[in-house]
Amino acid sequence: MANTEDISFGYLLSDVTLLFRKHFDRRAVKFGLTRAQWRAAKVLYHREGLRQTELAEFLEMEPIAVGRVIDRLQAAGFVERRADPRDRRAWRLYVTDQAKVIVGDMELIARDLRKDATRGIGYEEMQQALGVIARIKDNLQALEQGDDA
Repeated sequence: MANTEDISFGYLLSDVTLLFRKHFDRRAVKFGLTRAQWRAAKVLYHREGLRQTELAEFLEMEPIAVGRVIDRLQAAGFVERRADPRDRRAWRLYVTDQAKVIVGDMELIARDLRKDATRGIGYEEMQQALGVIARIKDNLQALEQGDDA
């Protein structure tokens, strides 16, 4: 058994993330949405009425890149921009009925992929793994706070 210093945690985590994305994209290709478009539509589905800058914060993307994603979603009929009643310069983002149907389908794809990926892994094992990953995330976030000081 390798000792923990020999485990390349970052590479393993990166590989798992890439594989999740690859398999999700394969299953979701029939909807014609990129992963960025799907993520944006999902956030808007759960938080309708966001401004583009607020959506960019949720997605951890630059506002200009989110603008391009929204342009494509709007052209495809999944998102609409509505004038902000309190600020004439701003627009609020809403999903269309067409997007609401697809979000449910996409969530089903994600749930099925998680089920396939965790096959043979017990509930306690999964909870322990998630707990360890959450602690690693906390440690890394603490490093960021230390960098800001």
